[in-house]
Amino acid sequence: MIRSQILRDIAPILKGHLVVCNIGIPSQELHAIADQPSNFYMLGTMGLASSIALGLALVQPKPVVAIDGDGSVLTNLGSLPTIANNPAGNFILLVIDNGSYGSTGDQPTYAGRKTSLAKVSEACGCERVIECQAEDTARVLQEALDSQEMTVIICKCASGNAKEPVITMDPVVIRDRFMKAVQA
Repeated sequence: MIRSQILRDIAPILKGHLVVCNIGIPSQELHAIADQPSNFYMLGTMGLASSIALGLALVQPKPVVAIDGDGSVLTNLGSLPTIANNPAGNFILLVIDNGSYGSTGDQPTYAGRKTSLAKVSEACGCERVIECQAEDTARVLQEALDSQEMTVIICKCASGNAKEPVITMDPVVIRDRFMKAVQA
């Protein structure tokens, strides 16, 4: 199971929730599968989806789901201790760990080798860390939302990208409609 199949499985669960999605192809896939004003697509800042989503969760009460990749989390490992030390019960970090930098050519990441992002998250102080297989992601995500506890989910899946078009929506439009969804 690849990331786009996971996104299809979780799209009904994400409906109406605030979602900050990782750079590049993950955003393109989510946009093609289930575009909604409450999705914030990262178009050019690798490693910052989780940080932006945590900040949003800390300043308002709605649930916030960050969809990140192993490559992006490895790019900004400092986000994990920040998440652990600033707990927000309305924050979920979903790391789709396909062991590769999917948006830049499927080069392997260390998460696909020896590095366990679940263990790194725990070592940083994240208290509720769940590692799951791709086919269990929807159930685990729903349980995390229902728990109202900050949760880091590491979803292990196969590498691969769906062929989706580039998001042509202007970044200002993405920002403005997302801000309206936050305020609604």
